[in-house]
Amino acid sequence: MKAVVLAAGIASRLRPLTDHTPKCLLKIGERCLLERTLDALMDTGIKEIAIVTGYEEQQIIDFVNSQYPGHAITFIYNPVYRTTNNIYSLYLARTFAEEEEVMLLDSDIVFDPQLLSRLLSAKQENALTLNRHQLGDEEIKVIADKDMKVLEISKTCSIDEAIGESVGIEKMSASYTKALFKELEVMIEHHGLDNVFYELAFERLIAQGQHFYVIDTTDCFSIELDTVEDFQEAKKLIPSNLY
Repeated sequence: MKAVVLAAGIASRLRPLTDHTPKCLLKIGERCLLERTLDALMDTGIKEIAIVTGYEEQQIIDFVNSQYPGHAITFIYNPVYRTTNNIYSLYLARTFAEEEEVMLLDSDIVFDPQLLSRLLSAKQENALTLNRHQLGDEEIKVIADKDMKVLEISKTCSIDEAIGESVGIEKMSASYTKALFKELEVMIEHHGLDNVFYELAFERLIAQGQHFYVIDTTDCFSIELDTVEDFQEAKKLIPSNLY
């Protein structure tokens, strides 16, 4: 299995913390977000990793080359990171990830590495991690059926019907990534949908019979960092064993 880590964004809502530093290099405890993610991936046996960069890309490259010399880490640059969203960054990983088993991760998550182990051991080939908590407008929400098959995934789906928030870590089969990049090509090259969240592609694939299943990882610590307030909250909440 390969992994794709999306780390191209400006993270304007985290300013001034990100005025001169990419979000993924901000520290929580003793390690930055990217270091935590790479350590967790490598500990689960995933060695082939691509990082999609954009904002302050050289800082990310220098950090990885310094901390992980000799590892098979590929850098993919998104030259239009200022005007596109994570769907375009994912699309740029096509040559690395298409028709491959892939774990996809947003780079702005602090999480317990056990979350990855649980996702990898799940019997479902296509699965996403879910955190159950009180939901609002900003979360990527998930609606699923009784078998935990995902029916909707977006910020705008019904809060009342949603069972939780997508953590931002997914496991995909080779057949799913084949369908995914075909759909991304249609969305981006033909419909100009390069400034939306990649979950829209997941929703469009549901209509084509391609589904994720939910893996409930509520009992594993995870928090997404979008704002300065999120960052401060993460410092307070992170368990001591993850510090």
